[in-house]
Amino acid sequence: MNLDSAIRRLEAALSHKHLYGVFMAAVILVAGLLLSKRVSNAISRLSHLDTQQRLLIQKFSYYAMITVVIAAALNQLGFDLKVLLGAAGVLTVAVGFAAQTSASNLISGLFLIIDRPFVVGDIIEVAGVRGEALSIDLLSSKIRTFDNILVRVPNETMVKSEIKNITFFPIRRLDFKIGVGRKEDISKVHKVLLGVADRNPLCLEDPAPLFIFEGFGESSLNVQFSVWVVRANILQLQNSILTEVKTAFDKAGIDIPFPHRTVFLAGPATSAPHETALKAPL
Repeated sequence: MNLDSAIRRLEAALSHKHLYGVFMAAVILVAGLLLSKRVSNAISRLSHLDTQQRLLIQKFSYYAMITVVIAAALNQLGFDLKVLLGAAGVLTVAVGFAAQTSASNLISGLFLIIDRPFVVGDIIEVAGVRGEALSIDLLSSKIRTFDNILVRVPNETMVKSEIKNITFFPIRRLDFKIGVGRKEDISKVHKVLLGVADRNPLCLEDPAPLFIFEGFGESSLNVQFSVWVVRANILQLQNSILTEVKTAFDKAGIDIPFPHRTVFLAGPATSAPHETALKAPL
């Protein structure tokens, strides 16, 4: 066997080895992607986890498996993983210094997931935004407002802001500020309002409705009328009960006043005051 023949055989062997590595890398990539999808779908069907936990575990497991699959494929192609890991470590440090805000949002997102001030599906109010919590992602949280606008709030802002979870508890109290005429009997007003709550099927008996006499207004007696309601019925009760209060007041002859002003007219003709009723909503 001469030297040229030996070189040709070596080149052929290397070529076959390279093709085999490419083939194995492709097999690993395809099989790994399919397996990652299957695992992700299986996690999405875990009923004992809440929505946010499922989303977090899904993303973490999917990207972790993809990382392992890519590393195995590169190994089949002959790349030295130690060199790649070293380069990735240097790149991670550089990116960390250049993206401190992103790192802060990432850590804040972990705090939100651990502390759980809300979960996906809750109605929350934070940083002046109110709506349904769609997700807590690595860098930000997504909120859909009631007029169907998507708002992205950085996780760092979420942690530093006051978060109101409107749907955390199964029942809510609705407070109504009502003014009645100064001549009205407060005990009668009390009885009429409690009757309204008793007749409305959406008002809960326990906790009981609340009546508070708040004092004297400019031209009215001010009271607070509060009722408890199941969370899902809030809007329906809020829209119906005020109409029922107005009907009950009219039937009982209870006056809902408008502001009164006393006007003094200067001049020789008269110095007596004239009371003028200014019709305006309270």
